[in-house]
Amino acid sequence: MSQITIDDIQVSLKQFFDTSSHSKVAVLVDEKTREFCYPVIQGLLPEHLVIEITSGEINKTLDTCQIIWQALTNASFDRKSLLVNLGGGVIGDMGGFCAVTYKRGIDFINIPTTLLAAVDANVGGKLGIDFQGFKNHIGFFKDPNAVLIDPIFLETLPDKELRSGFAEVIKHGLITDKDYYEKVAKVGLDQDNWHAVIAHSVEIKNQVVKQDPREAGLRKILNFGHTIGHAIESHYLDTDNHLLHGEAIAIGMICEAYVSKKLLSLQEIDLKEICETILNIYPDINIHKKDFTAIIKLMYQDKKNVNNFLNHSLIYEIGRAGYDVAVDEKDVMDALFFYLTLKQ
Repeated sequence: MSQITIDDIQVSLKQFFDTSSHSKVAVLVDEKTREFCYPVIQGLLPEHLVIEITSGEINKTLDTCQIIWQALTNASFDRKSLLVNLGGGVIGDMGGFCAVTYKRGIDFINIPTTLLAAVDANVGGKLGIDFQGFKNHIGFFKDPNAVLIDPIFLETLPDKELRSGFAEVIKHGLITDKDYYEKVAKVGLDQDNWHAVIAHSVEIKNQVVKQDPREAGLRKILNFGHTIGHAIESHYLDTDNHLLHGEAIAIGMICEAYVSKKLLSLQEIDLKEICETILNIYPDINIHKKDFTAIIKLMYQDKKNVNNFLNHSLIYEIGRAGYDVAVDEKDVMDALFFYLTLKQ
């Protein structure tokens, strides 16, 4: 498991470099984190190279990886080098992927700058890129040398990005901790202690990952909302109706809660509570009936599927999840229509 520190970045980053030694250091940023986040850490770093890529899930591809690999090659980075990934989930996923493949692997650390990255994407060692429109289709399991989290970076986020990350906070409560879910759902985005929220979500994910680091079983519960959500995100990725990851997962959690009521033991009152909570936070996310068949087709590329069954992670009740539940296309179609009825 990675060393995960939630602290003032000036303290944690100094401690990291005081106890490590690397021949060269590079910092991976996008245009947003270069402007708003890089100045926070610039003076804390040893001599380094800055590699800038274009932000957005649509750029999490092999083409962008080539830009990163080429920059490292041009600067003669060797296997004793370090890549610092400064950004959200895309930077962490792709930067880590490039690090573990460059010269068969160099060290890397993640400094998450979004709520999504802090509570989910940078925890658990999943690295990857998208391929031909399929989310995280090519990748590895590999922990970074360290994850250095500082809630100060949340101050740089627009509300839309903060909402996106909050979907994963809600999910953590729904799958493992009813009290936590009720607490964060009640307060919503007006949290007065993001440090505590991040710490609790990180602990939830860490406990699951420790028991199943390579997603052979239990870790699959972390995918609640993601089987349908990832397909929705992928379908609208290069369209005018582009959704952020958490926005798509919010829809996915409503849909998969509906399926949980239909196939498992989730009660109607809990389904209603989940829907009200999510729609209060994400009121303006729209999908279209004409896209449902294409969305379901994308679901067949989900990595949890076996023998062409649409395997889902669902919830028996708020705070208790299961995995490898086979769901047929009709149930998914009904769930998507259910979401539309809530929006009317």
